[in-house]
Amino acid sequence: MSTETPNAETVTAANIVALYAAGRRDFKQSDLREADLRWANLREADLREADLSWAKLRGADLREADLRWANLLGAKLSGADLRWANLREADLREADLREAELRGAKLRGAKNIDAVTAALLMRCPAEGAFIAWKQCQGNAIIKLSIPAEARRSSATGYKCRAEFVDVIEGEGVSIHDGNTVYTPGQRVTCHEWDANRWNECGGGIHFYMSREEAEAHS
Repeated sequence: MSTETPNAETVTAANIVALYAAGRRDFKQSDLREADLRWANLREADLREADLSWAKLRGADLREADLRWANLLGAKLSGADLRWANLREADLREADLREAELRGAKLRGAKNIDAVTAALLMRCPAEGAFIAWKQCQGNAIIKLSIPAEARRSSATGYKCRAEFVDVIEGEGVSIHDGNTVYTPGQRVTCHEWDANRWNECGGGIHFYMSREEAEAHS
């Protein structure tokens, strides 16, 4: 079954920018191999299952683009703006993501993310103990210590997770479950740790690296 709009012009590397400028956003399953789309505006474009292997996308605006299941093998994405883009199940093998903006991008299930890119996206320290902050019910702000032995992760946003935390200051009740109580001197352990780093809202004690970020939580 075709996913294209009836009578729609076939998308090619040569015409996609013009089609986008004319108002089209549906580019599902398009063959864009080796396309030169440097600095192109494709914000909110539907590129599900598109073949963008070895495409030149340096500096492209792909904010909120839907790139689920896209083939990004060897794509040149350095400096691209991928904020809030959906990259779930996309193949990122050998993709160049240097200096790409990935804040808020959805990477759960994305394939072949290289270790350097993953490390650069880590919001909290990968090792050692550190201080963090959490908001509880009634806007109560809790100061936490993340122990060195606690597993921790972050996806592409500001929110992080840890397997367990020690409460230093402040008291409050969890916004998430309405039951977990945070009291100074207490260690709080999550019910079930989710090892999938890219699942930002997975199991764990959620926190932020700064008090200001915790206060802005909504």
